[in-house]
Amino acid sequence: MSLFPSINEQMDLITTGISEIIPKDEMVRKLEVAEKTQKPLIIKLGCDPSRPDLHIGHAVVLRKLRHFQDLGHQAILLIGDFTAMIGDPTGRNKTRPQLTIEDARVNAQSYIQQASIVLDIEKLKIVNNSEWLNALNFQDVIKLTSKYTVARMIERDDFTKRYKTGVPISIHEFLYPLAQGYDSVALKSDVELGGTDQKFNLLVGRDLQKEYGIDPQVIITTPLLEGTDGVEKMSKSYDNYIGITDTPDEIFGRTLSIPDEMISKYFEFAVHMKEQDLNEIKNGLKNGTANPRDLKRKLARDIVSIYHDETAAFAAQENFDRIHIKKDVPDDIPEYQLSGDEKLILTMVKNKMASSNGEARRLIKQGSVKLDGEKILDIHFILSIDGNKVLKVGKRKFLKVLSV
Repeated sequence: MSLFPSINEQMDLITTGISEIIPKDEMVRKLEVAEKTQKPLIIKLGCDPSRPDLHIGHAVVLRKLRHFQDLGHQAILLIGDFTAMIGDPTGRNKTRPQLTIEDARVNAQSYIQQASIVLDIEKLKIVNNSEWLNALNFQDVIKLTSKYTVARMIERDDFTKRYKTGVPISIHEFLYPLAQGYDSVALKSDVELGGTDQKFNLLVGRDLQKEYGIDPQVIITTPLLEGTDGVEKMSKSYDNYIGITDTPDEIFGRTLSIPDEMISKYFEFAVHMKEQDLNEIKNGLKNGTANPRDLKRKLARDIVSIYHDETAAFAAQENFDRIHIKKDVPDDIPEYQLSGDEKLILTMVKNKMASSNGEARRLIKQGSVKLDGEKILDIHFILSIDGNKVLKVGKRKFLKVLSV
């Protein structure tokens, strides 16, 4: 009995929710070899530990790695603890700050914990690239750099832009794609996954494998998901993200805020909806027979169900309706005991209604903070112990402030 489904079944799953396979015929060939030898393919996904907080944009490529796990292949999550010390220049118009290897490893633990929501952690192989990159001596580095040209390196879009505009490019930045590519040599990976912004780096790995006499890996890229604003790439820095560890209420509310034109893309890449159902949604939106509001509510339930469960999804929908349509306060909200007068900003940060004092001030200034339904615009506002109150921040965060 074969370890794997049929080649056609595997390709059907592999080709869903992706941007590109380079080259597609080699992917089929590798699957045929795996079938013949009954040996799983090695599927590599490198993670950047400089960004430990994962959102559903990261989950697009993580879910593709999970697909390979479900097909019976060996998934490897590569922690770039060594390359984080270099700093990935991808998409940067200036040199990226470098991390210490200790910081990278701390972040990696958070990354792994969150990624386990999507991946089968029991079958996942986790490796750090410091294991082999630390072992290279200077002679090894010279040998590695001799296998790639400056001309090829400068073809990279972000390097080209910086070179033409006179923005400095440090020599160590050329080492990042080489180091990432050498990871593929060390692991002898058959397939490497990454976002479309990683295409250059992934191809370097393929080229280096050829130079080292290894059967070159197939490249599979997945799209970058725009955030809830529908414009910028999903990112915590843009505050347009939906975190995979967010509460059901937060996921549901944030999903409903996406522009109508992003509905089908979210169904395709955040939910991985079947092609037939996806086409039905696209056609409905195009000819006006589908209600965008209803579709977004379904999308929000689907996404909550992925990271929590269906019960939580319907509960989040009911909570949303009660708060935003019926204008009620949720029944089950956190409580905070005031022991004395306290700055509103401090209360917000203490109770994770804002990530920092700066964010708390910004939320107050933009009118996103209410106390018992009254908008608070004074960043120096003091909460006093003169009765219980309900503090609301944004659309979905509530806190019952109790007096002593």
